[in-house]
Amino acid sequence: MSSSQPSVPAADLFLGIDLGTSELKTVLLDDQGRVVRSASAPLALRHPRPGWSEQDPGDWWGACTDCLDRLCAEGFGARVRGIGLSGQMHGAVLLDRARDVIRPAILWNDTRSAAQCRTLRESLDGFEGIAGNLAMPGFTAPKLLWLREHAPREFERVDLVMLPKDYLRLRLSGEAATDASDASGTLWLDIARRDWSSALLRAGGMRREQVPPVLEACAPAGALRRELAERWSIPAGTPIAAGAGDNAAAAVGTGAIAPGEGFVSLGTSGVVFVATDRYQPDPASALHSFCHALPGTWHQMSVMLSAAECLRWVTRLCGQPDEAHALAGAASLSPAQRAAAPLFLPYLGGERTPHNDALARAMFHGLGHEHDAAALVWSVIEGVAFGLRDGLSCMPEALRARIGVLDLVGGGARSELWAQLLADVLEVPLRLRADAAGGAAVGAARLGALAAGRALEQVLRAPASAQRVFEPATEGRQALRERHARFRELYAACR
Repeated sequence: MSSSQPSVPAADLFLGIDLGTSELKTVLLDDQGRVVRSASAPLALRHPRPGWSEQDPGDWWGACTDCLDRLCAEGFGARVRGIGLSGQMHGAVLLDRARDVIRPAILWNDTRSAAQCRTLRESLDGFEGIAGNLAMPGFTAPKLLWLREHAPREFERVDLVMLPKDYLRLRLSGEAATDASDASGTLWLDIARRDWSSALLRAGGMRREQVPPVLEACAPAGALRRELAERWSIPAGTPIAAGAGDNAAAAVGTGAIAPGEGFVSLGTSGVVFVATDRYQPDPASALHSFCHALPGTWHQMSVMLSAAECLRWVTRLCGQPDEAHALAGAASLSPAQRAAAPLFLPYLGGERTPHNDALARAMFHGLGHEHDAAALVWSVIEGVAFGLRDGLSCMPEALRARIGVLDLVGGGARSELWAQLLADVLEVPLRLRADAAGGAAVGAARLGALAAGRALEQVLRAPASAQRVFEPATEGRQALRERHARFRELYAACR
């Protein structure tokens, strides 16, 4: 757990809560867009069977209250004027009529429902034309079909399905709601209309009354419950924004709203996100076309299931004390050693963009006696970079041409080695900001400010200047292109 308590002048504050996969982060943002206080708490991930990924929503709530107890101490709570939420997408939180949790939440990186994706496509002609996205196991709709087939008694008890961050709002306010950006990842939303699709719900065996109302991310969606307001000394009636999916919230945090603006995220998963001003679905590419967090905006997004998770995995595999030590070893390799490192396919638990292959698995190719832990770590961060390049390549050429620079966010952004490698592989400048690891929480706080009535131009002021910009190197570019070509051939040969 961590917290920071710098001295700040008394001013209005806005609370951002970001429910991630590995931790819950909270920040207090002032009117100038500065983070004045933060707190976080770790979260455990459960894999009861191969391909399964679950968490207990009760653990989310415990982490949230723990963070807010610390964050709102010493009078900070009394200055909060708005609350915003961000969270991991796609997870299915299943509630009965009493609003009790029926079972552990099935998460975004759970791949058990591959067969149900086929059922969805076959149950509705033109399914992908309405959904605008391929049916993938990580999405919410196939999870419910899996439950209907494999746990029918639990399925019959389902009165309401909520996305992870929306469950926190239910506990905070008593109100059931969601937003268009997060709902885009369910396969039940008509993304062009930004509302539930009756046809998609029927195809997924669901009724409209089993899903909450869809609001815009910046709209108020309830107020903090009185007993919680008293606990944290937050003024009664403080509005809670509908909030956004984690990537849309991170874009709000970095100011990526206009077409061509975006970011690369090196979190548990890996994301390339680019904002658009129109809905441009391309399901065949396995690219996600979702609603953005502001009205009348959308975004395109490539997603790989394992990014920084791959680094955590290889760190454990090689017996390194932590990821910083693992990366330091990789940094010590010479250019020749890096060029001779094995190739790594980063598909530890299947892949989304561009393969949509729940059965894809990771591998090292070209291992030899000369390779040590440092070489394996280099191979892993390079393989993740290659996977993100594949995702960027799926975006329309006209959209890619509008990209000038992308922000770099997520825990992996702390590594300068990885950041430079990623800029070299993507051949795009990457801008690192001081608060790169907390972008989604900052975006959530900004949405809270909008819900409290702050003006858009005030809230979406430019973030702090870049800490550093990683420019793509031209030296060694051809060698990286050749290794990337071999990387792509390797997946095709081993599929």
